[in-house]
Amino acid sequence: MNAPRWPPARDSPQHPGPLWRHVLGDRLRGLRHESGKSLGEVARRAGVSPQYLSEIERGLKEPSSEMIAAVMRALGITLVDLTLDIAESLIAAQQSVQPVSLRQSTVALAA
Repeated sequence: MNAPRWPPARDSPQHPGPLWRHVLGDRLRGLRHESGKSLGEVARRAGVSPQYLSEIERGLKEPSSEMIAAVMRALGITLVDLTLDIAESLIAAQQSVQPVSLRQSTVALAA
């Protein structure tokens, strides 16, 4: 008998939802591609190895706040912009699983 996989695969119905490191990595990679910068260029400007940045972008590492800040500076983005992008991604992912908006759930909680 096969033991259940933990953590469940990202596309599995048992998965609790996207992990912060996956959404962060996806968004950082997207921003890097949108800016036309190479992995090596951003890594050099951030003071990290290209391998480490690649692992962050693939959601394999939980970077410290200092590492995130260094990558943001290298990409020329602010914490507010990154946080809003990630929040929007998480809300969209949540709505695809459970179609209730953040505002609707907040109103329901207030009532």
